Amino acid sequence: MRFINPIPFVRDIDRSKEFYNKLLGLKIIEDAGNFVLFETGFAIHEGRSLEQTVWRRTREGAQSYGRRNWLLYFEDGDVDAAFEKIAPHVELIHPVEKQAWGQRVFRFYDPDGHAIEIGEPQS
Repeated sequence: MRFINPIPFVRDIDRSKEFYNKLLGLKIIEDAGNFVLFETGFAIHEGRSLEQTVWRRTREGAQSYGRRNWLLYFEDGDVDAAFEKIAPHVELIHPVEKQAWGQRVFRFYDPDGHAIEIGEPQS
C-alpha cells in the first residue's frame, strides 16, 4: 500500500482550479471537470459530487469545506517573491515569519477556507 494524495473538497471547482493553477502556479495534468489533478500529485474535487459518490448524499447549506484542522504544505525557493505574488489575493493567516525550527513560511486560506503554508525548502 502507498499513499497517493490528499483531495480537498471544494465548493466551486473553476474558482479553485484557477486559484491553484494561476495564483500558486501548479500545472494541471488532468481535468475531469469535477476533479483536477496537478503535476505535484495534489488534487481537488468538487465537493457536492464527491459527497454523493462517497456518502450517497450531500450536506445542506453553504458551509465552507475548510475546517482549520489540516494544513496544505508547499515549498518555494523564493518565499518572499511567492508572498508578494500571493498575499494581495488571499486572506492571510500571517506574513513570512521564521519558525522555531528556522524555516521561513507564510500561511493563508484558499477559497474554501483550507489553510495553506508555503515555506522555503529545508536542507
